[in-house]
Amino acid sequence: MKIAFRVDASIEIGTGHVMRCLTLADALRQQGHTCRFISRAHDGHLGEVIRQKGFTLHLLPQPETQEPLEEERAQLAHADWLGASWQADAEQTLGCIADEHFDWLVVDHYALDACWEAAVVPSQTRLLVIDDLADRHHLADVLLDQNLGRKASDYDRLVPDHCQRLIGPEFALLRPEFAQWREASLTRRRENPQLRHLLISLGGVDKDNVTGQVLEALASCELPDETYITVIVGSTAPWLEEVKAKAKALPWPTEFAVSVNDMARRMAEADLAIGAAGSTSWERCCLGLPTLMLVLAENQKEVACYLDQLGAAKLVGIPADLPRNLPVSISEMTGSVYTRMSEISSEITKANGVCSLAFVMKDFESILKMEPER
Repeated sequence: MKIAFRVDASIEIGTGHVMRCLTLADALRQQGHTCRFISRAHDGHLGEVIRQKGFTLHLLPQPETQEPLEEERAQLAHADWLGASWQADAEQTLGCIADEHFDWLVVDHYALDACWEAAVVPSQTRLLVIDDLADRHHLADVLLDQNLGRKASDYDRLVPDHCQRLIGPEFALLRPEFAQWREASLTRRRENPQLRHLLISLGGVDKDNVTGQVLEALASCELPDETYITVIVGSTAPWLEEVKAKAKALPWPTEFAVSVNDMARRMAEADLAIGAAGSTSWERCCLGLPTLMLVLAENQKEVACYLDQLGAAKLVGIPADLPRNLPVSISEMTGSVYTRMSEISSEITKANGVCSLAFVMKDFESILKMEPER
C-alpha cells in the first residue's frame, strides 16, 4: 500500500500529532508499505525528524500572515492552527499527491474537516482520520480516537455510516518499545514499590514553560534525600536554557535531557512522573508509571478527570495550582497509593493499538464485507 499523511507540528500545536503518525508510519513501513508526509513549515515543525526517519516529506509554505476568515473561525475551533485557508491548504496538498495513487490518506489535524476532505481525497483512496475532539464532520472510512471516556456514539452524525470507529486507549498509537518494556516495568513496580526516581516531562514543546514552574514548585516539596530527578524537554522548546539552569539548582541530583529516543526505558525505570494529560498519558499507563498530572490544554480536561476518577493518575490541576497542590500530591504518594495507581493505569492500554490499526488498514475491504448491514 501507499499511504500519505497530512499532519503538522508547531510551537502552538505541539509535537504529538506528528509523533503518533510517525509511529503508525514506522509500523506500516515494516510491513512493506510506503509512506509520505505532508506538513506545513510552521515555527517548530518537525520536518527534519520526519526526514531522519527516512520518509519523503513535502513541506508546505510557511503560514500566511492573514487571519482566518470569520466563517472559518465559526466552523472550527482550531482554524488558526492551519496557517492558511482550508481551500489553499487543500490545493497545496493535492499538488503533493497528484503524481501517483495512494491507497490511504491519513489526516491528523484539528483544523481540517469534511470540507477539506471532500476537496482532497481521491475517489479510490481511503481516508483515515485521527482525532481527539469529536467536534467536526469527517468523510472518514476509519476514525481513531484514543481518548479515555470517548464513546463511538460521540461521532454519530459526524462520520459516514460505513466508517469504522476505533475508540479508546486500547487503540493508542504507542511505539513498539513500550510493549517491549511493559513487563519489566510492571514487574519492578510489583516487586519493589518505591519513590526514588522522579521523571518530569511536559511534552515536546512546552511553550509556556510549565516545566520551569514544576521545578520551582518542587523546591517546597518534601522528597527523600536519595531522590534522583530526570527532566526531559524537546529540542524545539523555547525555554531550554532557563529550564536547564533551574534543574541544575535543585537540591537533588538531576539529569537534564533533550529530545531523548529512549523514553520507554526512562519511564520504565522511573518511580513517579509529573506530566501533562495529553497523548503521553497512554505511554505512562502502558508501563504502569504513577503520575501527577497537569492539564495544559482545554482538550485534556476530560481525559485528566477520567484518569483521576479511576485512580490511574492524580490530577494536580493547571499550572497555576502547582505551588499549592504539588507538595500535597507528592506527600500523598504512599506505598499503597503508588501500587494501586500502577495496577489501575496498566490496565488502560497494553500497546496493541498500532498493530490493530495497521491490520484494519490492510484488510479494510474484507472487514467491510464481514460487517452486518447497518
